Amino acid sequence: MVTYVNALLYGVGGIVVAGMALLVAFQEKLVYVPVLPGLTKSYQITPARLRLTYEDVFFHASDGVRLHSWFIKLFPDCRGPTILFFQENAGNIAHRLEMVRIMIQRLNCNVFMLSYRGYGASDGYPSQPGITRDAQAALDHLSQRTDIDTSRIIVFGRSLGGAVGAVLTKNNPDKVAALILENTFTSILDMAGVLLPFLKWFIGKNSKGPKILNFLVRSPWSTIDVVGQIKQPILFLSGLQDEMVPPVHMQMLYAKAAAHNRRCLFVDFPSGMHMDTWLAGGDHYWRTIQQFLEQYVPEKKENGSSGNNNVAAIDSSL
Repeated sequence: MVTYVNALLYGVGGIVVAGMALLVAFQEKLVYVPVLPGLTKSYQITPARLRLTYEDVFFHASDGVRLHSWFIKLFPDCRGPTILFFQENAGNIAHRLEMVRIMIQRLNCNVFMLSYRGYGASDGYPSQPGITRDAQAALDHLSQRTDIDTSRIIVFGRSLGGAVGAVLTKNNPDKVAALILENTFTSILDMAGVLLPFLKWFIGKNSKGPKILNFLVRSPWSTIDVVGQIKQPILFLSGLQDEMVPPVHMQMLYAKAAAHNRRCLFVDFPSGMHMDTWLAGGDHYWRTIQQFLEQYVPEKKENGSSGNNNVAAIDSSL
């Protein structure tokens, strides 16, 4: 009996040690993937390939890292809403251009696409503190522009981008008008247990185990701890066939946010996967976003009043 118990303890200990080694050595490579297999770090296409009017924008984060973005407009003088777009963890902004092309057409908006540090044409190496600075620098740049309506800046983030966008929105209640989260995780800690199931008893915000590996994660991106502090309207878009982030993560985020914020809306798409919810959702996807923006980030009337400051929350059954 003693031998069996000792063997069990050694086995558990071995799993913990192996998990610690994996987390310490490879976590950045798991969380941040600027270059897809078989491709290079550079952009495969630019907005010009899709006949989009755009501007190459270079600026610096607060720690001096040089960043690149594309600012894409519906047309040169477009004063519609401006969407600050945060991508997922893999690839670069060029891989999102087809979706953004349709976004611009359907929502009559401008889109500012940030390349995180270490991605695309941006310098540096990705990390949670660094990307948080990058997002803030992008918002500060937009807030200083005179060719857009700076009162109608909306943050859009999918997956990792949702975690980035949630932090930025919380930190800038006077600059961000609304937040759109799509297929976003509760935290990287919880995702570690999804990607490496043998670790789920030892890591995660929602783990029932001892959570002894949590302290090793350098980029926890704990969105679940952030959304409850956001005061602006939030739209949650969830693909129920998401093969990367379990849909329950989005449900948990919505529940946490809605407990403190009446201006929250959750919409799911039965056939939506992690990357194609916008495509699988079709017209319903775009009408959902359009109606959300019309209610919470309306076009200013000629007298300068939005006329919709005290609007009631959208019914979550939409």
